[in-house]
Amino acid sequence: MSVRRLAKNQPASFAFSQEAREKADWWIAKFPAGRQQSAVIPLLWLVQKQEGWVCEPALRVVAGLLSMPVIRVLEIATFYTMFQLTPVGTVAHVQLCGTTPCMLRGANALKAVLSDKIGPKDHCSADGKFSWEEVECLGACANAPMAAINDYYHEDLTPESLAGIVDRFAAGDAPAPGSAIGRQGSAPVGDPLTLTDPSLYDGSRAKPLSLPNLPAPATAE
Repeated sequence: MSVRRLAKNQPASFAFSQEAREKADWWIAKFPAGRQQSAVIPLLWLVQKQEGWVCEPALRVVAGLLSMPVIRVLEIATFYTMFQLTPVGTVAHVQLCGTTPCMLRGANALKAVLSDKIGPKDHCSADGKFSWEEVECLGACANAPMAAINDYYHEDLTPESLAGIVDRFAAGDAPAPGSAIGRQGSAPVGDPLTLTDPSLYDGSRAKPLSLPNLPAPATAE
């Protein structure tokens, strides 16, 4: 795993919004007395949902709320790659899978699209609206190549479909997640190949269950 460090440029302070603070208190209350530090990951996630990334002042705020050393919060934020430690695009952050199945299905061509549309990876675009990074397996190998954009998966991508998705985000639209070719889940492309006979799963072939005659249980005298 590559070394993960905090961004060089940090804001002077951080504060939860009222809504986020209420949610933070809700998470903290879920754990018994003395175990509030277990809420550290949900609280860091609330930071990221509010700001788009996790800044250093936020680590101190979370540490204070949970009465734990700041270094412990830093260890967690730098270990879990779901936490962004540098600013990301305010409109869309693209996490492009570059692991073997996606690479074999054309991920390298998708990198070229993102470089052309957004710029170098691990940096925000000039207007600050977009960013992208290459990540390891996101668990959608059957729908390769794919990318996570903000909170959702976009699968079965081609250079053309990915470029269209970025353009729609830039136009203020919110492209629907899922398969770019209309595939249902991870089903085979085209018509189903198995379980095509409804009687195999609709219960029509089920037979009544007959139980053997068992002796009555003995009663205590």
